[in-house]
Order: sequence, then C-alpha cells, then structure tokens
Amino acid sequence: MGILSLLLWMPALGVVLLAFAPGENSRTIRTLAHFFSTLTLLISLYLLCIYDQHNASTQFSEYVALNPELGSEYALGIDGLSMPMVLLATLLTSVALLASFSITQSIKGYYLCVLLLEFGILGVFLAQDWALFYTFWEVTLIPLFFLIGRWGGKRRHAASLNFVLYTMGGSVFMLISLLAISEYDLEYEGTLMTSMHQMAKNMPWQEQVLVLLGFLLGFGVKLPIFPLHGWLPLAHVEAPSPISILLSGILLKMGAYGLIRVMVMLPEAAHILQPLLVFLALFGMLYGGLLAWRQTDLKAMVAYSSISHMGIVLLGMSTLTETGLTGAVLQMVAHGLIAGAMFLLVGLLYERTHTRNIQDYSSLVQVMPRFTLVMTLVLLASMGLPGSVGFIAELHTLIAGIQYSGALMIFFGIGMLITAAYVMRTIGVLFTGPVRSNWQTIPDLNTTELLAAWVLVAGIVFFGLFPQALIELSAATVSDLSAMIKQRPL
Repeated sequence: MGILSLLLWMPALGVVLLAFAPGENSRTIRTLAHFFSTLTLLISLYLLCIYDQHNASTQFSEYVALNPELGSEYALGIDGLSMPMVLLATLLTSVALLASFSITQSIKGYYLCVLLLEFGILGVFLAQDWALFYTFWEVTLIPLFFLIGRWGGKRRHAASLNFVLYTMGGSVFMLISLLAISEYDLEYEGTLMTSMHQMAKNMPWQEQVLVLLGFLLGFGVKLPIFPLHGWLPLAHVEAPSPISILLSGILLKMGAYGLIRVMVMLPEAAHILQPLLVFLALFGMLYGGLLAWRQTDLKAMVAYSSISHMGIVLLGMSTLTETGLTGAVLQMVAHGLIAGAMFLLVGLLYERTHTRNIQDYSSLVQVMPRFTLVMTLVLLASMGLPGSVGFIAELHTLIAGIQYSGALMIFFGIGMLITAAYVMRTIGVLFTGPVRSNWQTIPDLNTTELLAAWVLVAGIVFFGLFPQALIELSAATVSDLSAMIKQRPL
C-alpha cells in the first residue's frame, strides 16, 4: 500500500473500528476518533517532509484499473495544489474533534460521520481520476447531511436538506460536463485527469464554454458564488460549531480546487469567460461583506464573510496568471485557518453564554482575557492585517487584479473597507464598554480549547511572517498550471 492510500484509508479504518465499538462507552469512542484523526495528520506531515516541492508533476502516484471498459481507475496522486489542501483537511479535522467534547448525544454516530467526512475530503484532493473524484465528492454529502440534520440547531432539518439539494443539483451539471469530455477521451482509453486534460483541448471552443459553465455551476455551489450560495448561511448557523469549522475551513475549498483544475483543462473557455468570473468574484466580495456587516448573529456574520473571502479566491484564479493563482491558493489556506478559528471561538463562546447575538455582549476582555486575545488576532487577520497570512494572500490577488484591470480593483478596495468596518465593530462591541452583571462569571478558555485555537492562530501568524514556506510549496505546480492556461489554442 502506498503512502497516499495509507493516508486516504486511515479515517475509513477508524470508521470501521468505531462501528464495532460499544456505543455506551463514550470515552473509548472519543479516544479512537482522536487517535485516527491524529494518525492521519501525522501521515500528512510525513508526506510533507518527503514531498519534493520543486517537482511540478504529480508525485507518489498510485494506479489500479477498476473497470477498463468504462475507463475508471483507482488513481491517486498529489501535487503543489493538493498538498496544502490535504494538510489543511487533516489539521482542521483534528481541531474539530478537539472542539467536539460538547457533543453528548449519539456520540458514536457523530464521530463516525466526522471520520467518514474526512475520508471523502481527502479522496477529493488525492483523486487523479475524474470518476473517482466525483465519487468522493458525493461521499462527503452523506456524513454532512447527518451531522447537520442530527446535531444541528433548531432549523437543522431545513439546513441539511438545503445543503444536500443545492450540492446535488450542482453535481448534476458537473456530471454532465464530465460526460461531455469523456466522449472525446474514451477513444484514448482512460479517464485520468492528465489524459482528459489533453482530450479537452480538442473540443471546439463553443463546447468548451458550455462544459466550463457546467463545472462553474457544480463547483460554484460549494465555493460558493452568487447566486448559488443560498445553502451556506443556514447550514453554517445551524451546524454544530465543530462541523462549521470543517464546512467553512475545507469544504468550500473543494469547489475552488475543482474549478482551478477544470480551468486549466479548458483554457480557451477560461479566457472567454474571464470577464464573467471576475465580475462574480468582485460582486461576491461586496455582497458577502455587506451582508456580514448587517448581521447581529456572530455565526451568520462569519458565514457571510466566507462568501466575501472566497470571492478573493475566485478573483485570483480568474486573472489566469501565476501571481493570481498563487494568491488563490494562499487565500484558500488563509481562509481555512481564519474561518476555522472564528467558528471555533464563536462556538466556544456560545457554549458558555447560549447566545450568538453580538448586542448581548460587552467588555469580555475583563472576564475572558485569553479568549479576547485569540479572537482579536483572528478578527484582525480576517481583514488582512499585515503580519497575517490573509494579508499575503490578498496582496498577491490585488497585484494580479491590477494587472488585469486597475480600475476594477476599486471594488476590491471597497470590499476590504467593508470587511474592516464589521471587524472593528465586532471587536468594539465584544470587548469594550461596561461589564454586564450576567457575564461576570463566564469561564475563560481552558487548556484544550486554547490548544485548538492557538494551533490555528500559530499558522495564521507564522505564514504571515514567513510566507515563503507556503508559497514555495505550491510554486512549481502553480507555475506549471499557469503555463498550461497560457497555452491557449489560437
């Protein structure tokens, strides 16, 4: 078994063992889940150590033919685009489990679903066959449906149903696009991403555009882009906070990851649709920022801010330049760490106060100094404060955007100002003013909670001060992808 299969199937092994574990022994169940999530994280870190970041090609490839007649294969591989996402997925899963001690009902089913979700996410980022990619994409729907619908808030059933219907609707268009490309690929025996990439270039530009539009609908739901974002606010608000960490921190990145792959595969269509993509990106930044500004529910604010921040990812990839793609990858990592930390901290605060209304709080700095320090750092990072990884990502994207159209970047600046406005408002309301009598006895973050929060904050600050380590991890692959996009058929 190769290292990628070991990484992929480790959470699945945990699912099997949890299925046979006694359901009434919550301590054993939690220990097993933490063990397998930690082991998966350690394998991904070892993979990082042996990964050659100067090699742009797919590494540690594994291949087993599943159905030669249909051209489906069990094909795994990793490159500079998927490596950061794998690390982010394993890290956030471990953090989410650390934050899951508040789950007290149906513990076995909860942890089983979380590990199954990690299995599906890793499969999406490691798959080198589009049929396998689509299978893992659909696998993630099953545990998320139950995690939101069973352990969510008051409107959990509507939230889980909305999420599944939106995502499945988008998946239909994705499947149609894959089938359209495979019609060209079947003659060459195989549906590996590499061979499909070559075959897609033989498509007429009109078909390329239609196929890319199908992919845009499929991946745009998960990204999300306006107007395909309808599921996101309700799902984020109603999902348990640990699941919101995964939902915002890594699930949204699946859409961006897939869209980058298909834009490289369909460069002619990407250039033709570039104005549309840039418009959707900038509109999403403004739309998400304005709605986040209007929210009084802390979770809803973070949910709408995700639409704005993922607009930066879409803008970066829409520039079709190496700098823009670098900015998109950096923003995917930055948003994963920042949004994950924000949902973690909002969830911990809610467990203590049972309210998410920002107007109910005042001067928490005097009652929860440790929480105040961590939350302030994360909020400032979300507005792109220099010294945070968010600043590095936004700077790359802004430079690429100016190269595309300096005038349009006025809207980028407005989006940043809106973000700064609601971030400073939130800091002011939460941590200043008189201490309210009903909050004087709120316990501060404990050791386990601090560990989970500081792991994410450390990543935000470290990559903000030393971004070269993260940039070089993807540089070779991003350069290669950018060159492929530039090889536009005449």
